[in-house]
Amino acid sequence: MKEVKIYTDGACSGNPGPGGWGAVLRYNGKEKELSGGEKDTTNNRMELTAAIEGLAALKERCRVTLYSDSKYLVDAICCGWAVKWRSNQWMRTKKDKALNSDLWERLLTLTDAHEVNFVWVKGHAGHPENERCDALAVRAIGALGE
Repeated sequence: MKEVKIYTDGACSGNPGPGGWGAVLRYNGKEKELSGGEKDTTNNRMELTAAIEGLAALKERCRVTLYSDSKYLVDAICCGWAVKWRSNQWMRTKKDKALNSDLWERLLTLTDAHEVNFVWVKGHAGHPENERCDALAVRAIGALGE
């Protein structure tokens, strides 16, 4: 099974507001950069979208290490919260709906298709790949105004 590293980040100018996401995929010495944006979104949606788009770019089942500076993303997966929300029909508690259920559903489907290990990295702390993904996300926000 191929071993792939995916680095991701999301950004938002205002929250909500225009947002962007970036992902860098690395396999066997090769890199692929992905990015995109939305005119009206949230930072959390962009963090999720970066992970989704990175995983969706894989053409076959892979062993993936996915790096993100989003505790929202990493904790929801690693602590099993997202799976629990899905099993509770996207409710966090009996009264509180889970936000971004459409994206969580897509992400969980993709994580089921691969072997994925999520790793949290501190954002804006000089991690080269995280900084690159942030730059891609910010550039995608800028491209929305063109």
